[in-house]
Amino acid sequence: MSEDPEGAEVERPAGSTDAATGPAAPAAPGNTSGDAPAPGPWPTVPPPSVAPAYPAAEPVREQPPRHLAAPPGPIPQAGPAPQAEPPIWAHTSAPAVMGLPQQPTPRPRVPGWVWPLVAITALLFGTLGGAVGTLVASRLLPAQTSATGTETVPPVPAPLEADNASIAAVAAKLLPSTVQVRAEYGEKGQGSTGSGFVLDKAGHVVTNNHVVAEAAKDGELSVIDNAGRAYSATIVGRSPVYDIAVLKVSGAQLEPAALGASRRLRIGDGVVAIGSPLGLNATVTAGIVSAVDRPVTTGSSANDTSYINAVQTDAAINPGNSGGPLVNLQGQVVGVNSAIATTNVSQGQAGNIGVGFAIPVEQVKITAEQILATGEARYPVIGARVDIVSGDAVGARIEKVLSGSPAQVAGLREGDVVTAIGDKPITGGIELIVAIRTHQAGERVEFTIERNGRTRTVRIVLDSEVG
Repeated sequence: MSEDPEGAEVERPAGSTDAATGPAAPAAPGNTSGDAPAPGPWPTVPPPSVAPAYPAAEPVREQPPRHLAAPPGPIPQAGPAPQAEPPIWAHTSAPAVMGLPQQPTPRPRVPGWVWPLVAITALLFGTLGGAVGTLVASRLLPAQTSATGTETVPPVPAPLEADNASIAAVAAKLLPSTVQVRAEYGEKGQGSTGSGFVLDKAGHVVTNNHVVAEAAKDGELSVIDNAGRAYSATIVGRSPVYDIAVLKVSGAQLEPAALGASRRLRIGDGVVAIGSPLGLNATVTAGIVSAVDRPVTTGSSANDTSYINAVQTDAAINPGNSGGPLVNLQGQVVGVNSAIATTNVSQGQAGNIGVGFAIPVEQVKITAEQILATGEARYPVIGARVDIVSGDAVGARIEKVLSGSPAQVAGLREGDVVTAIGDKPITGGIELIVAIRTHQAGERVEFTIERNGRTRTVRIVLDSEVG
C-alpha cells in the first residue's frame, strides 16, 4: 500500500505505476553506482538490462555511473529657399555654415608631453568606468530567472570553439571542474564512491542521488578535486525521482563547468565522459551520442525508481562514473552519467558494454535550481496510475484515475489508452511517465487517447509533488 497524492491509500499492484508517483517496484535498470550491497537493478524490458552498475558489497564501493544607423534626411541647399527643419537625429548645437569654405583659424601647438598624459588619463577612466559599470549592473539588474521562477545557475561560456575535435582539449577544460564524491555510512565503515561536477563558484556540486542517498541521514560526505585535494561536503537537497543531488563543498575554490544543451545533440556527435570509475579519479573516456530521448528507468524499489529521458552513449561508463558529466566537444556539460545497460549478471559487478545513459542537462539544471531555491525538487503529475507491463495495446493504458486529480478534471478515464503527448508518440507506460516528466508543473499538455475505438484529445494542467 502507498499513499496517493490525495492522501488516500491505494494499492500498487505489481507491474503498475502511479503516473504521479512512480511504479510499484518493477524490475528496473540501475544506476552506475555501488551503494547497495545487493546486485544492481535490472532493466525494465530485457535484454539488455539497464543497471546502475553496483559493485559487490565492500567497505568502499564506486557509484556509476542594433545595429543603429542615422535615418536619411534632406540635404540642406544654399540660397534663399526656406530651410527645412533639421531631422531630430541631427546635431543642433552648431549649425552648418553653407556657401564657400572658410579658412581655418590656426591653432596653437600642443606641447608633446601632453599626449601621453591624455592617453594615460583616458585609460584610467576607461578601466574605472568598466569596473563601476559591472558593479552597477550586478547590483541593479535583476537576476535571470528560469521557467520555474527560481534564480538560474550563472551561465559559463563554452570553453572551446564549435569546431573543436580534440578530446585532450575537452579534458583539459573539464577536469578541474570534475570531482570524485565519497560517501561513508553505517557502523562497519561502509561507503560508496561516485563522481560530480562543479555547478557554480559558491561551491555547489551536482551528482546522482543514488551516490549519496545512503549517507543522507547519518553519513559523511567528501569530494576530491582533480589535484587530489579532499574537502568536506553536505547535502543541500536531492531528488530520487530525477536521481539528482546537490552538495555544498566547504573551503574550496572550484571552477564551475559550462552547461550546454542536450537537445542540440545529434546522433553521432562526439562526447566525453569524465569521472572516477572504480575509484580512479579524473578518468576520461570518449565516444559518440548513440541515441537521444531514450526512456530508461533505474532503481531497485518503488521508492527510488527514476525515469530518465536519457542521452545514450557508447563512451565507457563504469561503477564510480555516476554523477559525472557527459560533455560535448565544446567543453559543455550535456548530461549527468547515471546508468549502464548490462547483460544478465548473476554474480559479480556490472561493467561497461558500450550502452550508457545520461540525464539531460536541461532537467539537471531545473532540478538543481529548485533545490538551491527551496531545498527540495518537484516533479509533474497528472494523478493517474498507468500500466507499465502489459503490451496488449499501442500506447499506455490508464489503470486508475484519482479523485479530484488533474486527470479526472480533464476527463481522462480508466481504460483510456494514451497514444501521444503533444506530438510525441507513446508506446508504453514508461514512455508516458518519462514524457510527462519532461514538462513542468502548471503546463497544459495535450494527451491523445483511444477510447472505445475513437481517438480523442484531452488537455491536462500538470500538478506537482515533491520528489
